[in-house]
Amino acid sequence: MTTLDEIVAHLGGQVVGDGKTRISGVNTLEAAGAGELSFLANPKYRAQLSTTHAGAVILAPEVVGDCPTAAIVTAQPYLYFARVAQWLQPVARPAAGIHPSAIVEGTSARSASVGPNAYVGPGTEIGEDVVIGANCHIGPNCRIGAGSWLHAGVNVYAGCRIGARAIIHSGAVIGADGFGFARDEDGSWVKIPQTGGVLIGDDVEIGANTTIDRGALEDTVVEDGVKIDNQIQIGHNVHIGMHTAIAGCVGIAGSTRIGRRCTLGGAAMIIGHLEIADDVNIAAGTMIAKSVNKAGSYTGWVPFLDHGEWLKNFSRLRHLDAMADRIRALEGRLAELEKKS
Repeated sequence: MTTLDEIVAHLGGQVVGDGKTRISGVNTLEAAGAGELSFLANPKYRAQLSTTHAGAVILAPEVVGDCPTAAIVTAQPYLYFARVAQWLQPVARPAAGIHPSAIVEGTSARSASVGPNAYVGPGTEIGEDVVIGANCHIGPNCRIGAGSWLHAGVNVYAGCRIGARAIIHSGAVIGADGFGFARDEDGSWVKIPQTGGVLIGDDVEIGANTTIDRGALEDTVVEDGVKIDNQIQIGHNVHIGMHTAIAGCVGIAGSTRIGRRCTLGGAAMIIGHLEIADDVNIAAGTMIAKSVNKAGSYTGWVPFLDHGEWLKNFSRLRHLDAMADRIRALEGRLAELEKKS
């Protein structure tokens, strides 16, 4: 338990009201009790502020006058909430040591924790304070950076590298073969060996059942600070820039390069071999079929059609603005002719 004064001393902000108010945890405006800290970030929940039973509320300066209780005032309430929640409710890490049922053929730091039935292959290095959950399989010649946590059932194929403080959730598969095949004359497929790896930076989070394929020749790269949701497919040789966030069920085809600080909404699809600029925001369900060279927000969806018909209709769609301008000009000329007649 702590006080508002202690929270502000640790994280900044300004206390309005009783700084000695004691706080034991965080909760929503609607559910919070007297010893809990809540927050108001989205204006749609402003009506709940007047009826909250929270001990204190994190909010922006422009709404502090409406708060019936103590408050922490900050320009970014949601960001402040995230930081205070981490501080007040740290996740308990398993004790260091290797479970008797685990097999470690590589090297593991003394402070690392390797869970039941986990396997660590030869030549693999497990860093300080790493957690390898039950039933994880880490192939040979991998590297797991300090402070990373692989939850139960994560699979990391040979030669992959994971940076410091990564969080990888259950069922994720890092480094499976990319989808690389060449078609033979008889219609059959010839597999292209996938000899690259996967390079994951520091402070990356990867959701449950997400798959990141290894590169065909060069590495698939996920840069520092990237956040990846559940059930996402990332193809071979994809490169994702720093601090990009990707929501669930997104599919990214091979050899796509995504810039820094981008966001991809749920179920967005990106065709392969494209370039996405920095600071691009792609809406949920959007299909990206060509490179995006300029920062901004992009949204788009079209119905399923015969391919030839789709190409014809889409070609016309791209000229709608020009066609509208021509129609307005023709309407103006027609109006002038009617006046003269």
